[in-house]
Amino acid sequence: MKKIAILQSNYIPWKGYFDIINSVDEFVIYDSMQYTRRDWRNRNIIKTPNGPLWLSIPVYTKGKFYQKINETLVSDHSWARKHWDTIRMTYAKAPYFKEYKSMFEDLYSQAEKEDYLSNINFMFLTAICNTLGIKTKLTLDTEYDAVGKKTERLVSIVKAAGGSYYLSGPAAKDYIVDELFEEAGIELDYMDYSGYPEYDQLYGDFTGTVSILDLLFMTGKDAPSYMKSFRQNP
Repeated sequence: MKKIAILQSNYIPWKGYFDIINSVDEFVIYDSMQYTRRDWRNRNIIKTPNGPLWLSIPVYTKGKFYQKINETLVSDHSWARKHWDTIRMTYAKAPYFKEYKSMFEDLYSQAEKEDYLSNINFMFLTAICNTLGIKTKLTLDTEYDAVGKKTERLVSIVKAAGGSYYLSGPAAKDYIVDELFEEAGIELDYMDYSGYPEYDQLYGDFTGTVSILDLLFMTGKDAPSYMKSFRQNP
């Protein structure tokens, strides 16, 4: 049984996103879809002394109502230095920040030169997967000849990738037509984000839905032990 998941790319996403990646054999980045504003594609949250803070990559959106995620361009390349400076100051006292400092400093230096949002997201996803020890194959949906819309399109990608099992995010329950997967002989399952253990954090009460950076800087090599997929598939 080959397991597939298909999601749009996110910028430095939370641990649940990486749990989906680690739960399948192939993770398809669905960036031929329409870019959505005020979403996770170009931003995420970190904890700071002053509360949650959005880190957003500035992109061109004016007049581009139907642009795809993989067509979305960065509008100000100084974002990378600003983000890294904020992360560095925020997590300087985190127990494992020094362990990952050089890696992320290099990533942000590379990202600063990149024009396309999708490429930036892919760069961070790949590096963080390697750091966590996630071996899942990452591919782009444009590598497959997808047909149809919505659920039909997802089914066609899973079939083209040779999959027989599809793992979806829970929010997709609102629009996925389960019967189309059943008719195609593909087992459909939904990720469960409940039951994550807490870990020590800086700056007050525990917040579980922040960027994976928080987990890495606070727990180091123990980060996988706070993720569901590693506990379920040791």
